[in-house]
Formats: sequence, C-alpha cells, structure tokens
Amino acid sequence: MEMPRSEPVSPPNKQIFILSGQSNMSGRGGVTKHHLWDGVVPPECHPNPSILRLSANLQWELAGEPLHADIDTKKVCGIGPGMSFANAVRERVEGGAVVGLVPCAVGGTALKEWARGEHLYESMVRRARESVKGGGEIRALLWYQGESDTYHQHDAEAYQGKMETLINNVREDLGLPLLPIIQVAIVSGDGRYIEKVRESQLRINLPKVVCIDPKGLELKGDHLHLTTESQVRLGHMLAEAYLTNFEPSPPASFSSASKP
Repeated sequence: MEMPRSEPVSPPNKQIFILSGQSNMSGRGGVTKHHLWDGVVPPECHPNPSILRLSANLQWELAGEPLHADIDTKKVCGIGPGMSFANAVRERVEGGAVVGLVPCAVGGTALKEWARGEHLYESMVRRARESVKGGGEIRALLWYQGESDTYHQHDAEAYQGKMETLINNVREDLGLPLLPIIQVAIVSGDGRYIEKVRESQLRINLPKVVCIDPKGLELKGDHLHLTTESQVRLGHMLAEAYLTNFEPSPPASFSSASKP
C-alpha cells in the first residue's frame, strides 16, 4: 500500500535532489508480474520527517514509497533508489538539513523525449524551479535512463551527444552552470545496443558529471528492472557518489586542528 502523505511543508534549509530518467529511476522494485506493488518497504527506504518530496501538484510533503506514484502514472510504481539515497545522505550530512526529493522520472521514455522543448524536459525544469521557491538549494540531478535507446543503432550512437546537450541545457535553464550530475549506466534493455549506450554514458567527460556502474546488481524476472534489494543498493551507490564527489568535508574541529 502507498504511504499516506503529510500536510505540505517547506522548511528553508532543504538540500534538493532531482530524480529523473525512466522506469529504473521511478522504481519497479516489488512490482509483480500481475502489475501490483507488493507494498514491502525495506528499512533503508522508511520515511523520515527530514525527507520530503515535491508532489505532482508542486507541494512539499513527507516522502514515502513509491516516490513516483503520482509522476509515472501510466505504470505501477514500486521501490526505486530515491529513498535509500535520501536516508543515506541524511545520515551523513551535518547540520540537520532536510533532504528534498523532486521525482521526475517516467518509464519507457527515450532520450529524445527529454530534449529541451519536449514535455518531459520542460516539466522537470519547472518542477526544479518550483522546488527552491520556499528555500533550499538544488544539490544534484540523479539520472538513470537509456534502456529505451538500445533498440536502434542511430539512437545508441547519438546518445552521448544528446546527453551532453541535456546536461548543458538543464544547467543553463536552472542557472546552475556546475550543477552536479550523477548518471547511472544502464545494465539492462531489450535492444541490441545496450553496450553502445553504456559506453556512451561512461565516456561522458564534463565538469562535475560522474557515472556509476551498477553492473552485477540483480534484475527481476523481466530482465529489465532492478529488484527491491538492488534498488536499495543503487540508492547507496548514488549516495556514496554524491558524498564522495560533491559534499564538502566537514571542517576539522578546533581541538584536533590545534594539536601539535
């Protein structure tokens, strides 16, 4: 069953993360072959008062699984990487900041549908702009997409250039020229060009863009979507990538810094 949502809130000190891409970001963990979510929420994905989500109607509320239920509405959503990511970041970041998640992923979408001017891209930018109006800072975009670009050689070969354009466009449109981007390399797909898309993703070399590779994580029986356990692990991988590459180290305490 779906988590009940709380009344809208908007504390000013939010650290905001955009979650975007297709179904492995929106989450199919625990969704059965009968298109029902089993309702199992691992401890790593439990709600916390310090983790909020921006709803489809642009209201901040308590985050809970499935995070994308009102965003990726044409399919049944289950566990994705967002909540385990948020809990891991919350536990490691000092200062009591609130983690704000902005779900934007939609299953079955190709990269061309995320081009500037297309509905998905413009919706993501609009939601990201709205997320900071009550205070807070967009800290990173988490991106997991590409399975829908594995069918045709042209799409696979064009992937790197189109993804670099997307990164540059979203940074420009949000006024954040060095917005950190954490991309997930695909590990599944129905098409012939999975490896070509993966190579494109891993080859991107732009400032403050990192790509993590979840190869080896268990897939569901459909050989396309990550299991619930794999989604939890992916969330932790994303958190580690963010904390290692983009979260400033806490300053040394006075006592330790002053020791001879």
